[in-house]
Amino acid sequence: MPEPRSGTYLLVPPAAPLAQLDRASDYGSEGWGFDSLRAHHSIPWQLVLFSKSLKKKQKLELILTQIGETAGRKCVLITNGDNNGALNYHFRAHGGEWTWVENEGDRIEEMAKFLNEPVRKGEATRVPAEDESFNLVVSIDVHEHLDDCRPFNRELRRIVKPGGTVVVSTPTGDAWKPVTLLKGVLGMTKERYGHRVIGYNIRQHEAMLREVGLEPEGAGTYSRFFTELLELGINFVYVRILSRGSRQAKPGTIAPNTEEQLRAVDRQIRIYSAIYPALWGISRLDRLLFFLKGYAVSVVARKPNRN
Repeated sequence: MPEPRSGTYLLVPPAAPLAQLDRASDYGSEGWGFDSLRAHHSIPWQLVLFSKSLKKKQKLELILTQIGETAGRKCVLITNGDNNGALNYHFRAHGGEWTWVENEGDRIEEMAKFLNEPVRKGEATRVPAEDESFNLVVSIDVHEHLDDCRPFNRELRRIVKPGGTVVVSTPTGDAWKPVTLLKGVLGMTKERYGHRVIGYNIRQHEAMLREVGLEPEGAGTYSRFFTELLELGINFVYVRILSRGSRQAKPGTIAPNTEEQLRAVDRQIRIYSAIYPALWGISRLDRLLFFLKGYAVSVVARKPNRN
């Protein structure tokens, strides 16, 4: 584990941060609120929220398994809105020299303050990095926001070194899956999520990556039926009830992503935190569905070495 640098994120040591966060928030109901967590434990709100997530924990676990050891490697994480910096924090704690790129400009200032590092503004057709800059390129939840993925995939190939790895994670594009169908019934369409498409399945990603000269090497899925159903319920309550009339929540926001948005639902966060152990237990029932593919995918590809 690399030596920690100075900055806000040091309020939670890099070693086993999720376990420490879970213990830190394990006390009486009077202390579940946003201000109580900050006051009693000096934990950044981004990490508190992540510690109470379902799908994001599974996403991080899968991608960390896929990328393996990152110490001594130059890495970049590219995101597109549904990220408050907590994923960045955990990737940094995993090791390596990381660069951050966020495609939605209104998230950058708060992310940079939390990480105590610069966050670059990205675009759908241009990643702000030199050619062949990184050994590892991780793109999380970007492709579903794009009308055409080819320019962005070409950028991923451009910035990764020969022999380097590219990891792409998105929702699946399988529209027939039960919870995806239920989303349509409830009005939680791709537009509600700020997406241009439902997502892409593994075969679609592999074909798109091959098209730009990257060779797929493996893939995995996460968020099976129980987790996806719980996530839908959480997102539905936030979008349809809690964020209505909120000036902080812009279209496409399906959960609190800024400090103001979190403060606006502090009472509901207390309730959610109190029932989180039960939700987490239900989410773990996904293990019984090991034979099914999840509602989100992560595909690994490599840029060929020069001959």
